[in-house]
Amino acid sequence: MQKIQQTEQPLSRTREHIFVSLCLAAIALPLIVLLVLIGDVVMDGAQRIGWDFLTSYPSRKPELAGILPALVGSVYVIGLTGIIALPLGVGAAIYLEEYGTDSWLAQIIEVNIANLAGVPSIIYGLLGLELFVRASGMGRSVIAGACTMALLILPIIIIASREALRTVPFSLREGALALGASRWQTIWQVVLPMAFPGILTGSILAMSRAIGETAPLIMMGALTYIAFLPTGLDSPFTVLPIQIFNWVSRPQHGFIADAAAGIMVLLVTLLLLNALAIYLRNRLQRRIY
Repeated sequence: MQKIQQTEQPLSRTREHIFVSLCLAAIALPLIVLLVLIGDVVMDGAQRIGWDFLTSYPSRKPELAGILPALVGSVYVIGLTGIIALPLGVGAAIYLEEYGTDSWLAQIIEVNIANLAGVPSIIYGLLGLELFVRASGMGRSVIAGACTMALLILPIIIIASREALRTVPFSLREGALALGASRWQTIWQVVLPMAFPGILTGSILAMSRAIGETAPLIMMGALTYIAFLPTGLDSPFTVLPIQIFNWVSRPQHGFIADAAAGIMVLLVTLLLLNALAIYLRNRLQRRIY
């Protein structure tokens, strides 16, 4: 019996080493590929990054092209997307988690949200084209693009907010109710402050996804070339991913450097948003605990 145990120990250690090596390889290979791709982008686009590139309008000459309209359009669309999606998503999560846990309506909504979270983004573009551009008469405007992107990230915000609400111990709810607080006072003053770091983190990550999406906005009719800034909610627009797509599709080699520089700006924006999510989450958690 002792010999069998001694034989099994080296075998189990060998399996453990193999498993750990496979896990490390699964982490290292994607990181290596990512670093190679980022390095290639930086080598191509570093020569174009500068203040002139950020403040210039698109041009048919690669050396004069800039991303100002796309950058401003992205700010418009993402800002409106957050204004539309965040209240709806958090409100839906509060209803599903705090009020409608046993109702048939909540169960139907929950099933549909789970299904919508896996729908390809181009389907949201078709929905936005029919619902906002044509049926609602918004046209190919900033507000139509924001509503389309809000539909895209709404399931993610709802799921993230529900998970954050579930992390709040039920005993805190019972304690607030026992002290005479109403159900809404308990949610507003006890549950939401505790869940807010998780809600904020999930919402910012959802917004990060919206910044990089191209297919929905192309389907609903966002412009690929624009030489003016958006002036209002009903103004035509473009965004960074569409501008990058436009440059990549051009035959001149100089536009490849412009596209790489645009990718660098987009990556920096995404990294800043993710860093903001981590900072706010840690700061709010320190305040709570």
